Amino acid sequence: MNFAAAAPDFTTFAVEGIGTLLFGLVFHFLWKQSRIVFFGLWSAAWAVEALALAFGYQLLRSHNPAWLAPYSIFEFSFAILLIAAARAGFSGEIRDWRGVLRFIAILPIFVALVYALGWTARVEGFHAAHALVLCAVYLYNYAALRRSVGIGFRFSLLLLSIAFMEHAMVLVYLAAAGTAPQWQGYLRFEAYYDFALNSVLAFAAMAMWIESQNDRIREIGSELARVRRDSAANLDLDRLTGLLNQSALARRVESGDVFPGVVAVCDMDNFKEVNDRYGHLVGDEVLRNIGHLLRSSIRPDDEAFRWGGDEFVILFNDQRAEVASKRMAGIADRLRDFRVRGFGQLPISFSWGIAESHDRPLRDALDEADQSMYALKRSRPSHNPTTG
Repeated sequence: MNFAAAAPDFTTFAVEGIGTLLFGLVFHFLWKQSRIVFFGLWSAAWAVEALALAFGYQLLRSHNPAWLAPYSIFEFSFAILLIAAARAGFSGEIRDWRGVLRFIAILPIFVALVYALGWTARVEGFHAAHALVLCAVYLYNYAALRRSVGIGFRFSLLLLSIAFMEHAMVLVYLAAAGTAPQWQGYLRFEAYYDFALNSVLAFAAMAMWIESQNDRIREIGSELARVRRDSAANLDLDRLTGLLNQSALARRVESGDVFPGVVAVCDMDNFKEVNDRYGHLVGDEVLRNIGHLLRSSIRPDDEAFRWGGDEFVILFNDQRAEVASKRMAGIADRLRDFRVRGFGQLPISFSWGIAESHDRPLRDALDEADQSMYALKRSRPSHNPTTG
């Protein structure tokens, strides 16, 4: 390779060096903020490219072919790191290290080919081959990224790939038809052109990171909204029975709104004796199953509350008293066949009372149903649920 015809241009070197430093800092910042491996590999690639740039400048300044080896090694490392970044994507890890290792394994072969090209081709031919390699690397990154991630960044990669393809074609043409000053002048133009495209790439990467942060913020906001909804719903739920709790009923009563329907109040007979004989764990199991029974026995428009202890309230919306009475009688029948795991059949009886609440506050209907339930309880003979 005739290095005598290729004089170093310090201005071009300065532009490329400043650009390489700037792009490396941008991707290093993105990696530090996000810990995304893709950005970290791009940051490392620009650091390697800075070394390659220094060795390339020394090669042109000294005209010593010995500098060709470190220059080609770091240029090849730049390509490997960008390929590794494409394989990593935004998953946060390299999915296939073996593919990257295979590229590293052919490094000696690549250096030998560069040397062969250096001894047999002119400098412009070497630059054309280098441009083709970078064209393929940027195109691979463009194809490997998901289409939904960083549209601007992917578009910048495509532009860079097209630009390096154009560089290769122009250099081949100038090598065949022009003189050394012509292609050297194009190399200076290429440096400014690539600086502009890589600047767009860096800003697109920043925009992509900001977009990913915004998506993450939206995801966190949605998750917080869901947690708030669940928390608000859980505040109104009784953990044991799964029914609405006393606080929910108290807010409903205190609102003073007219309730259009029937109110039912019920509680178990002699529940204390169940706890005394079988223990509180069995008592909790009984209450839990009654909660399931009440939820399955009412319509979606109706509401069931655990008022406290073994006392429950059901609001039958837009329902008549006789229909509500039949529903309560059906619940009582099902409880007579009640079974507890490990203890077999344990018949449960409970007293209940209802009151229509049309055109009057819920509190009044609730008081009437409660009194009706206690009147029924007082009218019944003492009954021990453990005897069936």
